[in-house]
Amino acid sequence: MRLLIVNGLRFRHLRLAILAICAVFLLWKWEKGSLYSPDLLRPEPLALNRNISMDEGSSSSNPLVRPVAQVGKEVTAAPPPLTIVHNSKDVANRTATSHPQKKGCDYRNGRWVPDDHRPLYSGLRCKRWLSESWNCRLTQRKDFAYEKFRWQPEGCKMPVFQAAQFLRRMQDKTIAYVGDSLGRQMFQSMMCMVAASGKDYSDIEDVGSKHGLALKRHAKRPDGWAYRFRSTNTTILYYWSATLCDLEPHRLSNPAAGYAMHLDRPPSFLKKNLHRFHVLVLNTGHHWNRGKLKANKWEMYVSGAPNNNRKIAAIWKAKNFTIHSVMKWLDAQLPSYPHLKVFYRSLSPRHFFNGEWNTGGTCDNKAPLSKGNTVFQNRSEDADADGAVRGTRIKLLDITALSRLRDEGHISRYSIRGTTGVQDCLHWCLPGVPDNWNEILAAQL
Repeated sequence: MRLLIVNGLRFRHLRLAILAICAVFLLWKWEKGSLYSPDLLRPEPLALNRNISMDEGSSSSNPLVRPVAQVGKEVTAAPPPLTIVHNSKDVANRTATSHPQKKGCDYRNGRWVPDDHRPLYSGLRCKRWLSESWNCRLTQRKDFAYEKFRWQPEGCKMPVFQAAQFLRRMQDKTIAYVGDSLGRQMFQSMMCMVAASGKDYSDIEDVGSKHGLALKRHAKRPDGWAYRFRSTNTTILYYWSATLCDLEPHRLSNPAAGYAMHLDRPPSFLKKNLHRFHVLVLNTGHHWNRGKLKANKWEMYVSGAPNNNRKIAAIWKAKNFTIHSVMKWLDAQLPSYPHLKVFYRSLSPRHFFNGEWNTGGTCDNKAPLSKGNTVFQNRSEDADADGAVRGTRIKLLDITALSRLRDEGHISRYSIRGTTGVQDCLHWCLPGVPDNWNEILAAQL
């Protein structure tokens, strides 16, 4: 009997020892983190699609679900968003001791926000530099809500543009815009942003002739304009080059005979004046079609002869070939001009609905941001522009996606005389969207 009691005690002690060992083992495994699945604690991926339908899992009885309009107002009034995490795996795999890296401004991505301090200038006070057809305050248009928005980039707060401060920063410098009529709009926008805020126009000197931009005989307008602000010796100029090709008359005595459009040569104006520039902004795009080439009598040339290369016979391929050629040439020049910063501006979007410009296409929308206010992309919508500057020291001024949200900002059907006709859904009202392009440019200088 006594032996049985002793054996029972030994068995109980053994069982307690086994339990203690198991408890220690379980605690050790818990500290090592192998008793829970990382999939259970991994955060859900962020919902990046802002256009999810209200029918997808929404419920009016859920107190956490609020009206879209209410959320939109809160987002608009909120401070600039922090960098958004693209991939939840990055969060799960990050060690406890790592710190999130601070990223700079992402000018391509961001959102349009209302701003009662807009516009930056008055179109009525900028008639000297603003084309009448683009100055929508002079037309029959009565809605000007499109003037009251500014672009807020992702990851930073873009500084407010101040004309006097900008001129001081650009003292003894020349800013050159080279491109088509959309480039001219950007030039006129910058002139108004800098000049219309002041009252002393005597400070501004026309220096077009010093850059070879005088009005030629029988021409409707000069090839460009240049103005110098005497107080800071800052020059802002524009040169018209719709395709960024060098155009050479077939016969100097008779320009009507047509032009050789050299796809592999930059405009001669660039070659002659590149050393004088400190900021260069280029663009092209909307003149690359058979109709424009035929109307202007432009014949594509490569290596000094008419193009016989079928690989670049298509218009879009010829355009891409030209952009790459110009960017490659400029990149090779930059080491000789360390003071020069070059930007290639991506394509400005057209907004013709229900047809093209010559088949009844319209852009009658008056409601700002009717298709959303946010851009969140990891690549440019203008793949040709992005590819042309990749691997070079030239920066892409990427305005395509952010401008695509602003279809209400075009000239539309409005004109000075009020006559009906073809709608302009290509060019923008000024003040307007191109002012924001210049703000993005200024922020990177």
